[in-house]
Amino acid sequence: MEIRLALASALRLCGNRAMSDVRDFGASGDGATDDTEAIRHAVSEGDGHLFFPKGNYRISGTIELPLGAPGPRTVLGESGNASIHMHAAGPAFRMLGHHEGTGDPGSWTPEVWANERLPSFRHLVIEGHHPKADGIELDGVAQPLLEGLLVRRVHHGIRLVRRNRNVIVSHCHVYHNTGAGIFLDGVNLHQINISACHLSYNRLGGIRIERSEIRNLQITGNDIEYNNARSHPGLTDEPTADIYVDTTAPGATVNEVTITSNTIQATHSPQGANIRIKESLEGTDRPPGLWSITGNVIGSQEVNVHLSGCYGIVLSGNTIYSCTKRNLLVEDSRLINITSNNFRRHSPKYGTGVRLERSTDCLISSCQFNDEATNGQENKASLLEVDSCQRMNINGNQLLDGAPYGIDMNASSDVRITNCMITEQREKKVAKGAVRITGLGERNHMSSNTLLGAVEIDESANVGE
Repeated sequence: MEIRLALASALRLCGNRAMSDVRDFGASGDGATDDTEAIRHAVSEGDGHLFFPKGNYRISGTIELPLGAPGPRTVLGESGNASIHMHAAGPAFRMLGHHEGTGDPGSWTPEVWANERLPSFRHLVIEGHHPKADGIELDGVAQPLLEGLLVRRVHHGIRLVRRNRNVIVSHCHVYHNTGAGIFLDGVNLHQINISACHLSYNRLGGIRIERSEIRNLQITGNDIEYNNARSHPGLTDEPTADIYVDTTAPGATVNEVTITSNTIQATHSPQGANIRIKESLEGTDRPPGLWSITGNVIGSQEVNVHLSGCYGIVLSGNTIYSCTKRNLLVEDSRLINITSNNFRRHSPKYGTGVRLERSTDCLISSCQFNDEATNGQENKASLLEVDSCQRMNINGNQLLDGAPYGIDMNASSDVRITNCMITEQREKKVAKGAVRITGLGERNHMSSNTLLGAVEIDESANVGE
């Protein structure tokens, strides 16, 4: 009690008024009483700043938080000891703003700047008790801060819709939900940072983006793991990923993105991935691009990194390991730089392969490809497969213990394979060869490599030295 009173005293900031303690408006926090109307009363009649003391607050409908008068809103729980238990469909909290501009200061109206800037949710627990309950929904909100939250057992944890700007999500646990952890759902959003969060065991992805226009997204320093149906008995598997980006809908684009210094791992799932970025086969004027995926540990899915219809992506300095199909699959993409990654595996039941299909203008350099297992490799994918590609530069890589081949290329043109080491160190040799090049091709080049194993080249591939 003394701690609660001290915290309430410390928060007497807004116009010398105390934050609106929901218990002062009739909420009980006993976990049994329906506190919905009492909390709504605090929203409509209070000073705009909701404080939840320690307790369990049962609600049976969404708490709407319209921005405007009486000023920016804060929703604060007492040191993480206040829990909202949502017993209905829809979000526990829906925050509604009016910002129709951009991140440019000149696009803000005076009213939005004065009354809606920096709304926040902090130090609160939200739990779902209805199959269609969500956690928090943001609509038309500018500069929101979501910090120190635990959102669990809902459908979607944090959902952004329509239009939002300058969003920060940090130090949150979005954990064991039946939908997506953080869902950017049909949103126009520029400037969003997701950092230092634990986004795990969410059935439809840790971070999921669909039907959206996104710019300036930073995903940094998070633990994003096990986001599939494995921990949800009775619910179906759906193709998903720990970070799932779908721009196949008309008008959807996701550009200017960094994924840096995360652990992104999972148990494998049907058509699952750790990172999946996909565009429609028809393509758009703005396919997913201007991405940097750097310094992450990524592993243990069906396909660990899956890029489809992308352009201008740098994949650098990652440890990518132990797939059931491919460590990296690149399809119908261009201008992809794959540099200084370690592709490996840690269990005989997994694979290592990297595959590029129907892609152009790609660079694969200074990577380590290593498949250490000694048995049963005849049916595994080769370490590096290049199929129906053009203008590829494969330089300075080390490919160890591949099977059936280190590099396996088919029906590709203008490919240079230079300064690579391709060898097998197993006592029991299982590789068929170091390099195989098949199919029709033009102006291909291979030189200055160290090769231990057979080299098979079709004459029609047109490979020179």
